[in-house]
Amino acid sequence: MVQDMFDPEFYMGVYETVDPNTNARVLHFGKYRDVAECGPQQEIDLNSSQTVTSERQTLYCVPVPGESAWVKEAYISASQARVSPSTSYTPSRHKRSYEEDEDMDLHPAKQKEQHMGSGADIHGCVEPKRLETEAPAGHHLISPNCSPPLDLNFPLPGEKGPACLVKVYESWESFKVNDVLEVYGVLSVDPVLSLVNSEERDSSALDPMECMDTAEEQRVHSPPASLVPRIHVILAQKLQHINPLLPACLKEEESKTFVSNFMSELSPVRAELLGFLTHALLGDSLAAEYLILHLISTVWYHKKVESCREWGEDAQEKRERKAEGSYARRDVLPLGKFTVNLSGCPRNSIFTEHIYRIIQQLVPASHRLQMTIENMNHSRFIPHKDYAANRLVTGVLQLASNTSLVVDETQLEQGQLDTTGVHNVTALGNLITWQKVDYDFNYHRMEFPCNINVLITSEGRSLLPSDCQVHLQPQIIPPNMEEYMSSLLTAVLPSVLNKFRIYLSLLRLLDYSISDEVTKAVEEDFVEMRKNDPESITADDLHKTLLVARFLSLSAGQTTLSRERWLRAKQLEAQRKARLQQQKCVNGNEL
Repeated sequence: MVQDMFDPEFYMGVYETVDPNTNARVLHFGKYRDVAECGPQQEIDLNSSQTVTSERQTLYCVPVPGESAWVKEAYISASQARVSPSTSYTPSRHKRSYEEDEDMDLHPAKQKEQHMGSGADIHGCVEPKRLETEAPAGHHLISPNCSPPLDLNFPLPGEKGPACLVKVYESWESFKVNDVLEVYGVLSVDPVLSLVNSEERDSSALDPMECMDTAEEQRVHSPPASLVPRIHVILAQKLQHINPLLPACLKEEESKTFVSNFMSELSPVRAELLGFLTHALLGDSLAAEYLILHLISTVWYHKKVESCREWGEDAQEKRERKAEGSYARRDVLPLGKFTVNLSGCPRNSIFTEHIYRIIQQLVPASHRLQMTIENMNHSRFIPHKDYAANRLVTGVLQLASNTSLVVDETQLEQGQLDTTGVHNVTALGNLITWQKVDYDFNYHRMEFPCNINVLITSEGRSLLPSDCQVHLQPQIIPPNMEEYMSSLLTAVLPSVLNKFRIYLSLLRLLDYSISDEVTKAVEEDFVEMRKNDPESITADDLHKTLLVARFLSLSAGQTTLSRERWLRAKQLEAQRKARLQQQKCVNGNEL
């Protein structure tokens, strides 16, 4: 994932070397290199008329935050299956991924240059170094050339995998912060890059323009290559999804065959998934239905608030809402978001922890945020700009699109939120309501739109906003919760689990539409309901029911709304509301 974008950097796209003894001159190309290539008897002629200065963009990339273990394992297996021997040299072993081989030795410089297809090397051989691939909880790694610890700037604590500097040579305007990229390029781990922050560095081997940076900026932007390798991009593409079980692009002909074959067996997969989640939610099939709808929900575009509410609002209601200032600054609503508040959860971390573990096994990326006073007051949620180091310091809410965020409110106890805690809770609320995070640039805030699925588990009604509250009604109370929840995953065959994973990812990518005929029928149905009981349904209720109908249709593999699905959506919403009303009567207070 692109965590930060540094300023564009200049490099010698074409440069000339000269042999002082013979005056022989040779032209070199500097593309896909960090260090200028120069033979032992050659010098770079910085004043040559042949020199061409070019520009490239550097992206600071980190592993996809919260990427599931099954995703990493599948990509590793696929990479090993595609490996074939190089024609330029005979490898001593097959190519490995960083995650698999944490003790991978760097190639000696001569072998590395042969592998890259380049010529003479002025740096000689270096001792093999261990390539670090894991950041501790604080994301810090000690660099041999830096006295303070090096912060790899991972959004989530305890993340594994290498950060890397991705150098892009063309069309970098199409990439932005938080994009997930697939990159094919030249890996550069040249040891001379580690000398940038050292007093012993050889300034002639590096671009003199880098000396204009501050010491802190140099330390952050030019970390040792053994810790943060460089990748010079030959090809790069933004990914729609990171599920390795799905084709990367669904529009290709081969992918269409895959989709049609899977859709033909969608009904039994849905039934099995519903049964699996019903067991996970202690026998509550209604909550399982809503959890499926939540897991396939996605923001598809933003729209003016007026158009979302125009059904069922008369002129007087619109005037009143405008007078209240409802159409002020935030007049854009992210359509398709479906934040579910699963209330009635036992005040037992075992249950909510296992629900998260099950979600972790189903979706490609997820994170469990325990909403304790301690976490709220001491965690960094919002990314902010560090102008001294000229970089974006990450936060917990800097997540890739389609990440599932499970907020566990059952851990919340009485206590005092400090200023940081209040800001963090506000940021969570804004993420849920507006699907955006306001990054802090000190003098101003900048809105970064996102597409994050938020599930809130709580005892009573959540303190945070949500689109839909479903109160859990357990039908079974297992004597040993730990044993019961653990046995659920072990009982599922890996092949069935993979079908669940394909199901949830694929349905998020399908197009959906409502025909004019069905739209008219829904309007008439809504008007009829308002006539019978104006208080029973509002424009917001209609919007919510349309959302449920949309995801209900998609969950059955239907890309358009039918009358049958509309009636089923109304039925589900009636059951959900009746359950909330029943719970309210039992407890005597509002949920």
